[in-house]
Amino acid sequence: MPTDFASTLVLIFTSALTFLVARLLSRKWREKRRHKEEAQRRAAESRQVRRARERRAK
Repeated sequence: MPTDFASTLVLIFTSALTFLVARLLSRKWREKRRHKEEAQRRAAESRQVRRARERRAK
């Protein structure tokens, strides 16, 4: 019986660890993609729009 409990405990621990690592990687990947899309959007905007945004930011 102790080996069954130990293996169950190891299974739960590794599952939780895998979940946390996957969640962290997913967040980083989404953040990186969001920054890339934002940079593309800003590169495509006109000079007038860019200056207006910079004035609002001040």
